[in-house]
Amino acid sequence: MPANTFQQRIADEHRVIIIGGGFGGLYAAQNLGSQKNIEVLLIDRRNFHLFQPLLYQVATGGLSPGDIASPLRAVLKRYQNIRVLQAEVRNIDPGQQAVYIDDDCLYYDSLIIATGAHHHYFGNPQWETNAPGLKTIEDALEMRRRIFRAFEAAEKEQDPVKQSHLMTFVIVGAGPTGVELAGALGELAHSTLKHDFRHLDPEQAKIILIEGGNRILPTYEESLSKKAQRSLERLGVTVQTNTFVTNIDDDIVTVKTADHTETIPTKTILWAAGVQSSSLSSVLTEQTGVESDSIGRVLVAPDLSIPDYPDIFVIGDLANFSHQTGKPLPGIAPVAMQQGRYVARLLKKRLRNKPTESFKYFDKGNLAVIGRNAAIADIGGFRLSGWFAWIIWVFVHIMYLVEFDNRVLVLFQWASNYLTRKRGARLITNEKSSKTEKVAVDEFS
Repeated sequence: MPANTFQQRIADEHRVIIIGGGFGGLYAAQNLGSQKNIEVLLIDRRNFHLFQPLLYQVATGGLSPGDIASPLRAVLKRYQNIRVLQAEVRNIDPGQQAVYIDDDCLYYDSLIIATGAHHHYFGNPQWETNAPGLKTIEDALEMRRRIFRAFEAAEKEQDPVKQSHLMTFVIVGAGPTGVELAGALGELAHSTLKHDFRHLDPEQAKIILIEGGNRILPTYEESLSKKAQRSLERLGVTVQTNTFVTNIDDDIVTVKTADHTETIPTKTILWAAGVQSSSLSSVLTEQTGVESDSIGRVLVAPDLSIPDYPDIFVIGDLANFSHQTGKPLPGIAPVAMQQGRYVARLLKKRLRNKPTESFKYFDKGNLAVIGRNAAIADIGGFRLSGWFAWIIWVFVHIMYLVEFDNRVLVLFQWASNYLTRKRGARLITNEKSSKTEKVAVDEFS
């Protein structure tokens, strides 16, 4: 692909710019790969594709970051019509069909926007300092640091009250991410770390899962939610439903249940309560006049384009597609994958002057894992729980990993963790102070 393809107009090539290398963007690119007269430019702030559904395993030491991330250039290297740029999109000019990155202006014939979402604190962005969310590798590593640092600090704490505060973990939000985090923490405390400390009993850890609704996993069938809660409780997790966080201040979480207000002293708060669309949502609203919902998702047409702009498509977590059921499709990987494939097929049909159809999502079901041999599955009306659902969860997630190397690494790591009940990536990194390291050097010098 000529270096200046997207800086000028070329009559015999249809130029597609894809913003975002997540599930939606990557699947769109792969399905446009090796197509004659189509040139694709994939732009992402990162140089890798991240398998977000397994971030919680990085946060709890089950996997390393490299196990669930794949370099975009490596994934797309066999497609000669695809170019990858690591850059951040600053603006979009629909009239000129232009995308602006830094000081460059890139022209497109079709634009696919798949920039995803980030965690949302419902008008309290200051809470992020004390309660990190889980959307990036950096988020997962920060969670991992806080979790294992709390156990280490509790080991040397002599005051039982302070030790109890260190051993209290509060997870806000009981969707799939919050439930999986809570289950993984329960396994850490009751199995993985059980014999690793001398002064500390990890089984005394208090893991509190807070949910504003009347049950956990509200998008699942009620019987599965109840089974998931029982599995969590067997792992020592305390589930508080109909409970809302009203304040987070340093090491105190304030929650309200009906007319009762409670404060929870804790050193570790993990946020899994909500998401908000990326900043490109406001750019699109300003430049095209398209409407967005309360969390910034763009209201798309039945073919995932923006009304009045048939050359701009929005997919994945950034899109509010309500034409099929009357409700927005969930922000999950299968939705983004199917939308990416659909837009690629639509563009190829348009170029051949063939009729196109509206997007239809095929729901393959929902899966959530709670812990070892414990998961729930709702697939085609069949509701499963326990070991069989857990096996399905394992192999579905293995197959969704982009590269073969990642599949092998994750399968091997999971097999090792299963047999030994250990987690090999329990590293405390990114410490803000070198004081601990200096003490260790002084002691052993």
